Amino acid sequence: MPASRMWRDHELKESYDVVIIGGGVHGLATAYYLTKLGVKNIAILEAKYIGFGGSGRNTAIIRSNYRTPEGIAFYDHSVKLYEQLALDLDFNVMFSQHGHLTLAHNERGVTGLRERAHTNQLMGIDSRLIQPREIQELCPMMNVFGPQRYPIQAALYHPPGGIIRHDAVVWAYARGADRGGAHVHQLTEVNDIETPNGAVSAVVTNRGRIKTGIVLNATAGYASTICDMVNIPLALETHPLQAFVSEALKPWLHHVIVSSTLHIYISQSDRGELVSGAEVDDYLSYSLRGTLAFAEGGATHLLELFPFLANVKMLRQWAGLCDMTPDYSPIMGPVDEIKGFYITVGWGTYGFKAGPASGHLMAQCIQSGKTPKMLEPFLNSRFLRDQLVGEKAAASVSH
Repeated sequence: MPASRMWRDHELKESYDVVIIGGGVHGLATAYYLTKLGVKNIAILEAKYIGFGGSGRNTAIIRSNYRTPEGIAFYDHSVKLYEQLALDLDFNVMFSQHGHLTLAHNERGVTGLRERAHTNQLMGIDSRLIQPREIQELCPMMNVFGPQRYPIQAALYHPPGGIIRHDAVVWAYARGADRGGAHVHQLTEVNDIETPNGAVSAVVTNRGRIKTGIVLNATAGYASTICDMVNIPLALETHPLQAFVSEALKPWLHHVIVSSTLHIYISQSDRGELVSGAEVDDYLSYSLRGTLAFAEGGATHLLELFPFLANVKMLRQWAGLCDMTPDYSPIMGPVDEIKGFYITVGWGTYGFKAGPASGHLMAQCIQSGKTPKMLEPFLNSRFLRDQLVGEKAAASVSH
């Protein structure tokens, strides 16, 4: 018998109860959890193909050792959902919780990590400050005690952190949403959103007009473009974020390593590739091309931690788009100005780790019409209230 499709192609219906713009982990997870709540008439609209955007252009690091109580609770909810995701979706998403180390190279860095460790522990998160000798035991191949421009003084150790197969997560959520009754529409670009009398009434696409009373903007890179269609300004800037992978090596790196001073993070995939990224580019752009400057800088900082990698070949590099907010936290929930318009945007460099929690809570928000308590700190109106959720110190790569 021929293998069944992961998700099916559908003709675009004239109307849907919910239209989700963006076929990445956030949009697909929201659709999946909506079907679990009994909402079936859902369209997921993706301008390219499922997982084309940020969900396919990241380093798939999962963790919850953030800085603020609001952020810690939210990302811990996501980690717990990820831990059950393979069972819930009946699909191997290859989640490997082999630990996450954030390095400190100076006294100020140590103080910051100690504060984060205490806050994490008060919130029930497995996270603690460790010294260089234990760092060397956990990662024997790292240059902990050798000559360094920025000596390693301590690290925040977060055992539940790890990596996941990002395309497996996207495919599994798409399949789950499809099986629940949602329609996945690829190559479907949104051109306009109709909002007569301050309420959503229809979405206009390159394939036709769709009547709907609820729209969720779950895009990355183009969040402000979609919100402009309903005259909702967003406090964010779009920057490229680059990463690269090496040739495959025998397994030797069994933790995620992050250094905010060196602006580098590295892990090893199940296929043996070293996956490494850096900080976001300091200019505004929608470019998805890698640059030589990034390749040179990333390789230089990587060799400071692992000098023996000098002759390892880089296979490929890429860029994704990051919507950065002033407080480095996302924007989620309904907007006050337009009835039926919801957003889950501004995910910066940490969107993939948040996908399950975002989808789970946004589905509750849309289905009930009430904002879950865990989402309240992340409403767009927080900027007007001057109640920011400052996570810059926990971003680790400075953005």
